Amino acid sequence: MINKAILVGNLGAAPEVRYTQTGTAVTSFNLATTESWVKDGKKEEKTEWHKIVAWGRLGEICGEYLSKGSKVYIEGKIQTRQWDDKDGNKRYTTEIVAREMKMLSPKGGGSDHGHSYQEEPPLPEPPTMEEDVPF
Repeated sequence: MINKAILVGNLGAAPEVRYTQTGTAVTSFNLATTESWVKDGKKEEKTEWHKIVAWGRLGEICGEYLSKGSKVYIEGKIQTRQWDDKDGNKRYTTEIVAREMKMLSPKGGGSDHGHSYQEEPPLPEPPTMEEDVPF
């Protein structure tokens, strides 16, 4: 079976880096992908927002080098998590767990253009929400 997502888009805000109780970095950010088409001679667009989560060293790199508006390539897996909110209601969120990130726009106009970063093998299973996630 294959569970793979590939996205190219722009960050809606700066990444948020947090650390689990065991010191593992977990970085989250929202990525906008936009498709456009022509209908009746007019250009139309639709933007989708995707929640991205990067763990470990990849998460630290995302937090260090990405900022609002950064254009990136993200490759990872689609994951849906479930938890109970403070009122006992079941809540769900779907996100992309990043395995690879490639910067497509230079940081500060420098020479970072085109650098690619991957999660280092072996790929550990992220902790479950009940265990050690700081959000």
